[in-house]
Amino acid sequence: MSKIAIVTDSNSGITRSQAEKMGVYVLSMPFYINEKMYLEGISLTQEEFYEYLKNKADISTSMPSVGDVTDLWDELLKSHDEILHIPMSSGLSGSCETAMMLAQDYDGKVHVVNNRRISVTQKQSVQDAAALAEAGWSAPEIKKYLEETQYDSTIYITLDTLYYLKKGGRITPAAAALGTLLRLKPVLQIQGEKLDAYAKSRTLKAAKATMLEAIEKDNKERFHGAEDMSDVTISLAYSGTDLTEINTWRDELREKYPHQEMIAEPLSLSVACHIGPGAVAITCTKNLPKELLTK
Repeated sequence: MSKIAIVTDSNSGITRSQAEKMGVYVLSMPFYINEKMYLEGISLTQEEFYEYLKNKADISTSMPSVGDVTDLWDELLKSHDEILHIPMSSGLSGSCETAMMLAQDYDGKVHVVNNRRISVTQKQSVQDAAALAEAGWSAPEIKKYLEETQYDSTIYITLDTLYYLKKGGRITPAAAALGTLLRLKPVLQIQGEKLDAYAKSRTLKAAKATMLEAIEKDNKERFHGAEDMSDVTISLAYSGTDLTEINTWRDELREKYPHQEMIAEPLSLSVACHIGPGAVAITCTKNLPKELLTK
């Protein structure tokens, strides 16, 4: 059986300590803050990032350098036969396309997965890949499965402020001003390629109800899942350091879906820099069928 190294990036939300426990490898995403480069999880913590954001620092995202990617691959191929590389969605970053180009020089030993996920759903892809590798699947087989099931996940997010969407040019200043005046709570969605508008609500309670209805609809119509949501994983995510709202919602949803673990995890900083602190999100991902693990 081929020995496979699974690589992802810090957009997955997988920390270095988690990666070590999972047996996977994580490339840290670079951020430029006031023109100085920081690496997520190495020289930039979640708390530091949001402090910079609060102080309206100039923040921009970047991609891992070519050297960082190839150095890691070269090192891993000394002890592994193949590499399965799972970057963030190609629709949200050029890092996937760059990795695909670099992989051409590795004689079929590096397989780059474009399964169009980010943050909590990207982490689920990494976990599924690790389980399939443990079950004896080859890297090309895992890549094929992850790309065929790329849209078996969904993320809905509601924001605390429109300031960061306006700053990033994702909505016009006039729309941001009107939304702020009317105290609207926008609901956004990530389903593969990009961050899109989904709905508008007047209160956080209404926004959460809208998001919950959306994942239940996706489960029924897109994933063809069980009515009790037992064959999907529901997770919560948030931006910022105040966990009061997300913990309250998690407790509420655990009562509604007692069979769900309902973990609450930080949103990727690559998403957070566009939406700001105070956002709450819910994700739904179709579970890996157990029969696939008995190959």
